[in-house]
Amino acid sequence: MPAPEDAIRARRKLTNRLIAAHQAERLRPFFLPDVTLIVGDGGLILGLNAVIEAFAAQFADPTFKTYIRETETVSLDAKGTRAAESGRWTGVYADAELRGSYLAAWRNVRGQWAIESELYVTLAG
Repeated sequence: MPAPEDAIRARRKLTNRLIAAHQAERLRPFFLPDVTLIVGDGGLILGLNAVIEAFAAQFADPTFKTYIRETETVSLDAKGTRAAESGRWTGVYADAELRGSYLAAWRNVRGQWAIESELYVTLAG
C-alpha cells in the first residue's frame, strides 16, 4: 500500500486527468458526500451532487480546457486519517488563464482518500 502522501498525490493527478477529459461523473469517488468547496472567487458549493454539477457546467463551456492542481505539500494528522494538501492551481480557457493557491482537506475512509473540503483563491487572471 502506498504511503498516504503518495496516495493523495496520485489521486490528485488522476483528478487532473479526469478534468482534462471533461468527465464530471468519474470525479464522484474523489469527494465525500458532504464536501464543501470554496471556488476561486469566494463562491460556495455544498455537497457532492452540487460539485459534480458545477464541473459538468464548466465542461459544457466551449472555452474551458482544464484545471491543473499542482501539489506542493501534504501533511498528515497524528492518526493518519486526515491530511492537508496545498499547492497551486491553474484554470485554462481558450482565451485566458486563471492562477492561484489551494488547500484541500482529505479524509481516509475505509482505506481510500477522499476530499472533504477545498479552498481555491484566484490570485491572477
